[in-house]
Amino acid sequence: MTATADQAIAAPTPPLAARAASVGGSPVRDILAVTARPEVINFAGGLPAPGLFDKEGIAAAFRAVLAEQPERALQYSTTEGEPALRAAVAGRFSARGLATGADDLMVTTGSQQALSLLATALIEPGETILVENPCYLAALQAFAFAGARVVAVPCDEAGIDPDALDELVALHRPKLLYTVPTFQNPTGRTLPAERRAAIAGIAARRGLWIVEDDPYGELRFEGERVPWIASYPGAEDRTVLLGSFSKVMAPGLRLGWLRAPAALLRACAIAKQAADLHTPTVIQLAAARYLADNDLDAHVARVAAAYGERRDAMLSGLADALPQGSSWGRPEGGMFVWAKLPDGYDTAALLPEVVKHDVAYVPGAPFYAGEPDVATLRMCFVTQSPDEIAEGLRRLGGALRP
Repeated sequence: MTATADQAIAAPTPPLAARAASVGGSPVRDILAVTARPEVINFAGGLPAPGLFDKEGIAAAFRAVLAEQPERALQYSTTEGEPALRAAVAGRFSARGLATGADDLMVTTGSQQALSLLATALIEPGETILVENPCYLAALQAFAFAGARVVAVPCDEAGIDPDALDELVALHRPKLLYTVPTFQNPTGRTLPAERRAAIAGIAARRGLWIVEDDPYGELRFEGERVPWIASYPGAEDRTVLLGSFSKVMAPGLRLGWLRAPAALLRACAIAKQAADLHTPTVIQLAAARYLADNDLDAHVARVAAAYGERRDAMLSGLADALPQGSSWGRPEGGMFVWAKLPDGYDTAALLPEVVKHDVAYVPGAPFYAGEPDVATLRMCFVTQSPDEIAEGLRRLGGALRP
């Protein structure tokens, strides 16, 4: 029996889309896979401390929802999200000085989905957007998939330089600015109030969307809260504010939201219909029930206090762990410390040797949209206890010591 000509010569399958081939994976996720061994003290991931989850409260909320309204909980829901959850989130915004109604919000499957929906709704391939330097890595991925031309805004220890931003907006006419102004990922820095006001004014004068991502803002353990950029004059009709329960309730719930003007909110809802129809109903209802039955603010205060102790443990050990001449920031909240080793060090090249000592960090280079500083690194201080942090820094010092 002989094969036919068609059987003998099979045509290749069509290629992947160019964007799928050109956008790389997350180095953080790659490092987590390499360092999954239990003996590794992993400062690489942005993982909330699992021992601080309110496991009983969350479990009770799920039990109540499934016992009292199982048919609704297990059914399809609206794309915009469950009304009870949107109302609860809106109430939290309003209580903090940003008047918000349930119809101003859409529930998303984590705030990462909100970024993807905004990229779909706002960005045409080839359009310019502006980001902080360095920038949240997964945002860079989302914008790359949309085909954006990403330009980094010069930053200092306090964050975005408004004068430099104004010049770049005039030069490039970008569609949007993406920023994490409070306890930024990866640097941990917080943008001062006067710079937030200046950015709001630039956006109004120049015609610019602001995407303000705030996953960490509630995790403050010292200093005074700074209002959202969305609350400053000029920003009201052009700011999209993203939030999440991942850092204050549990990341496995995958619950986030975006607050936006009506036309953009509708565009994002249409994009979400094409992506996943809606965020799981049972999870939304359980979160709404949890908020009704529990004091989330009290829980967050307990978590933030523990995280403050862990930050202090990391800061107290860095001088012995890092080479002489290194520098680092002192975040007032959030999850990350950003450090810079002396010139001549390459934290990506050093990482394999560091991992041999059963400790890990994230090299800083992938967080840059432009020319990277290869001597930088990010460490998460919230996942481990103070004693584990001290041991991890001892191992890191041994790995980096000549």
